[in-house]
Amino acid sequence: MRLRSLLYVPADNERFIAKAHERGADAIILDLEDSVRPEHRDAARKSLGTSIRLAGQAGAKVFVRINTESATEDASAAAGSDGLYVPKASRARIEALATDGPNLPLFALVEDPMALLDVAAIAAHSAVSGLAAGGEDLATALGAVPDPDVLRTPKLLIHYAAKAHGKLSLGLFRSIADYADLSAIEHAAKEARRHGFDGASCVHPSAVPILNAVFAPTSEELDWAHRVLATAETNKAGAFRVDGRMIDAPIIARARSILSQT
Repeated sequence: MRLRSLLYVPADNERFIAKAHERGADAIILDLEDSVRPEHRDAARKSLGTSIRLAGQAGAKVFVRINTESATEDASAAAGSDGLYVPKASRARIEALATDGPNLPLFALVEDPMALLDVAAIAAHSAVSGLAAGGEDLATALGAVPDPDVLRTPKLLIHYAAKAHGKLSLGLFRSIADYADLSAIEHAAKEARRHGFDGASCVHPSAVPILNAVFAPTSEELDWAHRVLATAETNKAGAFRVDGRMIDAPIIARARSILSQT
């Protein structure tokens, strides 16, 4: 599953939902949680089936971010989606959704210190397909400011847990709430990709083309990967040279990984 860009859309905003499929995101996250006022959530939940169909009509994956206090009802209403975004994720909440909810992939949002300390176990659960930090919630729980310096370590811990268990790792070293500074988003996306993150979410469509471009191999990377694999096929030695640098098994694996992202 390629998820370079995931665009949050409030599940009660008909105008935004109607245009979501035009935004070019790999996935749309219909948000039943923070972006929807509590008194509007019942109506948004009832119309979720239609919203999922509209948001996914151009081929994007459609996920639903559910609420902690109405997880069962939200998950049932999201049965036609491609997965659930689980806020305030914990082992117990993941297990409950995996056991009693629809059979959907789960994306764990790590939003408090206890979950952060338990993130490896959360990532290990078979129902979990990906992980991300809820930067604003996590910073609030820590009594911290959600700036890149504060978020770096917790996001890396989540990233390492995801990669250790073969799950998608999503996010940037900054809060997605600061959506207007596109150059900063691009810089953060490039940094995240260097660390091996697979993609990131955003709250404004203007960030989608940036994320799509940054979390995809460049033409130079693709050319390098093709040359590495072509040389590997004709070279019987365990290690060889391309562009003046030694190439061995882990670098060959990296070349294959780059080509798999196209």
